[in-house]
Amino acid sequence: MLSGAKILSGTDVAKEIRERLKKEVAEIRRQIPTLVPGLAIVQVGGREDSNVYIRMKIKAAEEIGMYAEHVQLPRSTTQDELLATVKRLNEDPCFHGIIVQMPLDSETPIDAHLITDAVSPEKDVDGLNTINEGRVATGDMSGFLPCTPNGCMELIKRTGTPIAGSYAVVIGRSKIVGTPMSELLKWADATVTVAHSKTKNLNLLIKKADILVVAVGRPEMVRGAWVKPGAVVIDCGINSIPDPTKKSGQRLVGDVKYEEALPVASHVTPVPGGVGPMTVAMLMQNTVQSAQRVARRLIDMEFRWCLKPLPLKLTEPVPSDIDIARAQEPKDVSVLAQEIGLIPSEVSLYGTKKAKVSLKVLDRLQYEDDAKYVVVAGITPTPLGEGKSTTLVGLVQALTAHKRCNSIACLRQPSQGPTFGIKGGAAGGGFSQVIPMEDFNLHLTGDIHAVTAANNLLAAQLDARIFHEATQTDQALYERLVPAVKGSRKFAAIQLRRLKRLGIEKTDPYALTPDEIRRFARLNIDPHNVVWTRVLDVNDRYLRKITIGLSPTEKNLTRDTSFAISVSSEIMAILALATGLEDMKQRLAKMVVAFDKAGTPVTADDLGVTGSMMVLLKDAIEPTLMQTLEGTPVLVHAGPFANIAHGCSSIVADDIGMKLAGKRGYVVTEAGFGSDIGMEKFFNIKCRASGKVPNAVVLVTTVRALKMHGGGPIVTAGAPLRREYMSENLDLLEKGLPNLLKHIENGLKYGVPVVVAINTHGTDTAAEHELVRKAAKAAGAFDAIVSNHWAKGGEGAADLAQAVIDACNQTSEFKLLYDLDMSIEDKIIRIAKEMYGAGTIDLNSKVRDAIRLYTEKGFGKLPICMAKTSMSLTGDPSVKGAPKDFKLVINDICLSAGAGFIVPMCGEISKMPG
Repeated sequence: MLSGAKILSGTDVAKEIRERLKKEVAEIRRQIPTLVPGLAIVQVGGREDSNVYIRMKIKAAEEIGMYAEHVQLPRSTTQDELLATVKRLNEDPCFHGIIVQMPLDSETPIDAHLITDAVSPEKDVDGLNTINEGRVATGDMSGFLPCTPNGCMELIKRTGTPIAGSYAVVIGRSKIVGTPMSELLKWADATVTVAHSKTKNLNLLIKKADILVVAVGRPEMVRGAWVKPGAVVIDCGINSIPDPTKKSGQRLVGDVKYEEALPVASHVTPVPGGVGPMTVAMLMQNTVQSAQRVARRLIDMEFRWCLKPLPLKLTEPVPSDIDIARAQEPKDVSVLAQEIGLIPSEVSLYGTKKAKVSLKVLDRLQYEDDAKYVVVAGITPTPLGEGKSTTLVGLVQALTAHKRCNSIACLRQPSQGPTFGIKGGAAGGGFSQVIPMEDFNLHLTGDIHAVTAANNLLAAQLDARIFHEATQTDQALYERLVPAVKGSRKFAAIQLRRLKRLGIEKTDPYALTPDEIRRFARLNIDPHNVVWTRVLDVNDRYLRKITIGLSPTEKNLTRDTSFAISVSSEIMAILALATGLEDMKQRLAKMVVAFDKAGTPVTADDLGVTGSMMVLLKDAIEPTLMQTLEGTPVLVHAGPFANIAHGCSSIVADDIGMKLAGKRGYVVTEAGFGSDIGMEKFFNIKCRASGKVPNAVVLVTTVRALKMHGGGPIVTAGAPLRREYMSENLDLLEKGLPNLLKHIENGLKYGVPVVVAINTHGTDTAAEHELVRKAAKAAGAFDAIVSNHWAKGGEGAADLAQAVIDACNQTSEFKLLYDLDMSIEDKIIRIAKEMYGAGTIDLNSKVRDAIRLYTEKGFGKLPICMAKTSMSLTGDPSVKGAPKDFKLVINDICLSAGAGFIVPMCGEISKMPG
């Protein structure tokens, strides 16, 4: 053997690599405890030679702290079934690497190339996907390098032999080894010749090689006499040949005659113990690198979406909203989802322009820092609205498309009834809209219809229960509730919960006494104290009061009731406030639908309908992904009425938005109507439920609304504006400023900076804008910005966006308005005085009795959700400006136990618009 000739041990080098990878995995776990590098090994059939390799890979993964899963499929697996498995693994964030063990041991034909190409390039740790192969072929080493060639390169580097300028010969042209090996050597500046078993004068060619890589699959084909003295020989072959001296009768050899090459070459890899361990080590290295990329994404505080905004074609005069919306072609929602960091398994497509987003994203990103949290509210509006939604959309377009910040708009889904009957839509306006407009305003993904179905299912169950209890014996009722199935009775889980509430600890349906059967079966609902109504997502004034039970089949069990608009259903409020499926289930169960004849609340769970409602609402809990005119993301979810319920989009939409946008990003959400209604409920109800701390308030105002509050003529929807609103009138404007100042004061009471957005109209003047700006700043607003987003989209809101960014950099001193331990009456007084400017409140005897009952039944510590007109700070819609020390009359009160609040009624509030 020549002096200095070395056996190039892949076993030793692989051990060093595994030790390094072990430290890298530990560092990933230190930074993100829940992130464990995961490898999925897919096998079809059960060939024992494949099983040996799989066990080696799993053992290596476990040694370095990785998670490896052997996904073994039967030999009967079809190509489509295998593709479906690969697709599932591609979308599973727990796996950072996927390999498909070859050969495929299948009874049915499977295209192996199709399968390797089905593995996502981002998880193709074998480096066999055509995209990764193509990268290597063009010198792009940013993807995954094929494991065996990469291991060979590592071994060559360990010899100290310079690759650049060397003459390399690769014997073999396979996709897995020979071809990519030649590419890696070429891009390392070697001069490369690829040969194979049919190459003429192969021995003479090999004799010239400084670096020889053999992967031809023929035992001991290359002889020592062919090897150039001092060459580096890398033997990738592994072949079994007869050997009677071995117990098995076989031994493993390479493609090179090892004993003959040793005296000639400077370095030779043994078989086994050479290239094989390096292949496994490189597989582990690729998987760890994949996990490191995910980790960098999660911990990189400077992460920015690779989002491509859609350009706007601004025109003057500004076209109609519908013309603008239809002129812009939205990007495919699957592309938008990918741009903002969603993975395919978290997105359910509804066509190409809208998609549901799974709550699974919250689990995946649970350790991601939240984005800044911004709420958009308004002053007391005119009946025309002051462009709160338009401002929100324009602001997010500015933040995302122009300031290059990760930013998501969270909007409520508009009710179909007001869209047809009053508003005409709620997608924004001008060049600040959500598109497609028609989808946004009508049906969307069916959430409101799901709420309607669940609400009315509960109503039907309630009335059916009243009917059956009035017409059935105790035993007959019991047999209906706990029917015998194949001769045996069994309580459902929801029935066991009811038994527990009744203090009955029995679980055997046959063990109940007659008295226990009666207590279990009879709710004894008082027909005159039913608080649950049916709903419909249409403005139908003739359903405001109805009589039900008039059919002869109902045996004169009639009662008066009503319909409400679907978005006023307590189920809609629950959808908006639930933090997840289990929370929603608990809230639905607690809904009080009636009182029994003893005055005890009857819940949805008592009626046994909780699970059925959950089935109807299981998809409605997921927000819908849409986009603005500039292609920036919007999450649309829930739509509780703002003057009856709390008027905010959902907690889960905000939560998902804050995780996707990340620490340097922004989530801009809405609060219905003015600060006295939507913003107050956003803080005291929604933020209390979610635990989120807001960073800033954007308060939308208009010159038009302030002139109305200054004593201007009545503004009526559909009627032309009077002269006072069409020309400069500083005196009228100044008289209306107290309304704006009161709303600024309301925001500041929560310790959050308030940015005033002056939503400009074409009839405004610079002097009017300046008057509003100075007054707002003097009243403590962080800033006051004139915003022209309606005419110019995000560009017109760029200054507003910068003001919001600056405000969010302030330290939040957020505090709630009241403590839940206060009495119901004291909480009402606190809101009335602090938010509205009232001096006293007036509670009639009916309200006082209800407050007493709610307190006795354990509801006294719930927050308050005031139902009040949005057209005035007072309870009288005709009173404008900012009156003080007035009397606020509370003429009714109701309980929303599932939503988790008590609703005092100020004045006449209709739950069914006309």
